[in-house]
Amino acid sequence: MLDADLFLQAQAPCMDAVYAELRAGRKASHWMWFVFPQLKVLGRSQMAIRYGLSDLAEARAYLAHPVLGERLRQCTLLVKGHPGKSAHEIMGSPDDLKLRSCMTLFALAAHEETLFQSVLDQFYGGKPCELTVQALP
Repeated sequence: MLDADLFLQAQAPCMDAVYAELRAGRKASHWMWFVFPQLKVLGRSQMAIRYGLSDLAEARAYLAHPVLGERLRQCTLLVKGHPGKSAHEIMGSPDDLKLRSCMTLFALAAHEETLFQSVLDQFYGGKPCELTVQALP
């Protein structure tokens, strides 16, 4: 079950910086785990595991949350606002890989919503994160 408060508390002090960095086209501080979450099983660090989502149901709950879902969509649109850059140039490494994992998870969770797939199309040649796909039932 999604612990929305965990994400809301982590995001509260830094969302202005997140939006500013993404508008500028360059992630510069540490917020990836709780702004663009991926599957928990892909996490290697304590932060990645803490903020990792368990499955598609949790991803759908995240999307359906009135604040978390809206922030994810806003941040995703800001990433898409840099068509001349690569995901690596915007996010750095390894966060460019985490972005792909996150977009794959939410593209699968949001069947009729194309926003997340459009990031995969724009930055990753339309190819999903295979580790994410394989980790889901």
